[in-house]
Amino acid sequence: MPSFPKPSFPFTFTVADEVAALRAHKQSRGIPDKTANSLLVATWNIANLGAQDRQERHYKLIAEILSWFDVIAIQEVKSELSGLEAICKQLGGSYRMIFTDTAGNDERLAYILDGKKVKTLELVGELALSPSDLKNVKLPGNPQRFDGFDRNPFLQSFQAGTFQFVLVDVHLYYGSDSESHIQRRQLETYALARWAERQTKSKLAYEDDVILLGDFNLPKMEDDDPIYSVLKKYGLQLTEHSTEIGTTLKSTSSSTVKQVNHYDQIAFFPKMGVHYTNATGVFDFDDVIFKKLWDLGSHANFNKYLRYYISDHRPLWAKFKI
Repeated sequence: MPSFPKPSFPFTFTVADEVAALRAHKQSRGIPDKTANSLLVATWNIANLGAQDRQERHYKLIAEILSWFDVIAIQEVKSELSGLEAICKQLGGSYRMIFTDTAGNDERLAYILDGKKVKTLELVGELALSPSDLKNVKLPGNPQRFDGFDRNPFLQSFQAGTFQFVLVDVHLYYGSDSESHIQRRQLETYALARWAERQTKSKLAYEDDVILLGDFNLPKMEDDDPIYSVLKKYGLQLTEHSTEIGTTLKSTSSSTVKQVNHYDQIAFFPKMGVHYTNATGVFDFDDVIFKKLWDLGSHANFNKYLRYYISDHRPLWAKFKI
């Protein structure tokens, strides 16, 4: 998406105070601590990372949240890598990043991982269909032709403990709420789910434990939603969000007013049940961060600041046994 306007008003805060508020809220939201026998997977669309002029103090707060997880899929990484590099610098230690080249909207897809827990395996690539297969991506009632993904999903194989798996980081096409754009997004969803199902059934697949995660631009987890219905058609299981807050921020009014948008998802097939612990959730950092700015009374300014310096999406996480 286009970069958010940079706030024109000053605001100062103490990083230590904001970190303390985030950590206390982490506990109240039930995000577990890291353990040797579990894997904490997360996804976070960090708005226009590299394009918006964040400062070191903001990267410290973003890195604090990311440090709670073992591997994180990141969306909206711009061609300018300074933002991703600044986060990894703050994480330090064994954390590292891997990322794709740019595609639609000048965006990369990336992973940040804790090398003490997670190692990369041999399979890596961008998910693209062969030209001869494009014609097979079609749905009843959808007249559009599928010409490929706007941003090819980023697949990477990993191992944590004895658990070997493939993550597929996605940022599906959005465009607008127009019918033609929804139809295009629906075809991208169908192509992704169709590929995942084939992987789980193929004897030649490198690894059949596949987790799709990222920004699906999925408005609602209901059967009549054109995107959600495609995912369910193939039997994909989507993690239940443990709170009623959804995964994108409220653009107006109070940040404490919960908005149920489910754009971001973690999805896999039921066979992953042997690893999935049913522990999952959305971290609504906007309920506790920058409270002094909220208390000044201009909720519009609060939202402008939050979207520019942190993000307009909340992280979604899930816990797996390894």
